[in-house]
Amino acid sequence: MTIPYGRQSINEQDIEAVVEVLRGDWLTIGPKVGEFERAIATVATTPDAAVVNSGTSALHAAYAALGVKAGDEVITTPLTFVATAATAIAEGATVTFADIQPDTGNLDPEAVAALISDRTAVVAAVDYAGHPAELDALLEIAHGSGALLLEDAAHAIGSLSRGREVGSIADVTAFSFFPTKNMTSGEGGAVVSPDAALVERARRFRSHGLVRDPAELRYPDEGPWHQEVQSFGLNYRLPDVLCALGLNQLSRLADFKRKRTAVFERYAAGLADLDLLTLPTKRDEVDPMWHLYPVRVGDGQRRRVFDFLRENGVLVQVNYIPAYWHPVFEDLGYQRGQCPVAEQYYREEISLPMYADLASDDQDRVIELLHTALS
Repeated sequence: MTIPYGRQSINEQDIEAVVEVLRGDWLTIGPKVGEFERAIATVATTPDAAVVNSGTSALHAAYAALGVKAGDEVITTPLTFVATAATAIAEGATVTFADIQPDTGNLDPEAVAALISDRTAVVAAVDYAGHPAELDALLEIAHGSGALLLEDAAHAIGSLSRGREVGSIADVTAFSFFPTKNMTSGEGGAVVSPDAALVERARRFRSHGLVRDPAELRYPDEGPWHQEVQSFGLNYRLPDVLCALGLNQLSRLADFKRKRTAVFERYAAGLADLDLLTLPTKRDEVDPMWHLYPVRVGDGQRRRVFDFLRENGVLVQVNYIPAYWHPVFEDLGYQRGQCPVAEQYYREEISLPMYADLASDDQDRVIELLHTALS
């Protein structure tokens, strides 16, 4: 029997919530959308939220809401899925990669400060593995240069930084609800912000840029059917049937966090004696909702250990190849070597199984196999 590195947790209440929508009148753009948005805003302690159909769509809508355009620069981390950078490029920006902190894997504020300029429109931080980035320092650096802070919290809904909920700190935050994340709506994501106007711009972007409010129409006398596209957007809507699943998952968020924390602590205790293994850091000022359990294998042993675990049914993963190593960035002129800390992190990293319903026996099997491989 195999152990995946991540998986969803679905119960009967989740299923019943979806079935209720399927038996109703609205499959999409119905009342569950607004309910889900209000629930996310409550969790993030923000005035509003806009749900979209993926975490990638949330990033794209967030950049659009911030007004990113051709000629702008976005500074971000290379230790992330490519979407963090790709969606900025989709809005015409040039992406500059800043190096990471070796303990958390998060964007290094000092590296950002060394690169930021008057061309920089946005600094995009990722809460790697669920551990919040140094948001206060990054906000100060970004705002000091006239830029804004986007938080890619795809890993981190439910995490706290200095007692504040992720989503309530940065200028705009993007969540992901992919099945392996901390909660799921099947596919899905959301944009939140302390500024309700930014969320409204993201909401408009996710629906083709359509304007329906008569008070905002350029040609209000056209007729009661009239709607206008005043700025370009895309169809990134999240249907009611998936919002229903997300709503019930949100009600379970505290339980998911408790279980993931227990998995983190069991790994920390069981793997502490392995000298070749560097375990993930948790800084005192944060309370993470752990999405990944990233270990680093020293002495050039990562590939051997990775293969050994997979051969024994533990489907570990690597998160992530530095974004600018992808051929699409190579073809744009990006070169390896520009972020040496991130590149070394990647060369050593393995993501162990981490999910709320990971059985203790399965986790002990992972720990035992690592001892076999490294002792």
